[in-house]
Amino acid sequence: MAQVIIGVDPHKRSATIEIINDREVTVGQGRFATDREGYKAMLAAGRKHPDRFWAVEGCSGIGRHVAQRLVADGETVIDGPASGASAATSPDSQPPYAPATTTPW
Repeated sequence: MAQVIIGVDPHKRSATIEIINDREVTVGQGRFATDREGYKAMLAAGRKHPDRFWAVEGCSGIGRHVAQRLVADGETVIDGPASGASAATSPDSQPPYAPATTTPW
């Protein structure tokens, strides 16, 4: 299986995930409650993909709790961009913080 990025958009009572493969194709998605059962279901959905990492929006803010839980469970977590996982995976897109005059990556 190819590597996937699991983009996480956390909210107070739920977390929405989108799983994107190395060809930028969505291979999974879901919305999960932030309680124990919802977290377990989200983790199980992500673990269906052995070569994965999690891009959690707002690791130092609203996403901190879910990011810490994932790290505690042995998952690889990065602070994902607020504009979505596609910005992190597409070489033709500009980072959301870049001035309009910079060259796209």
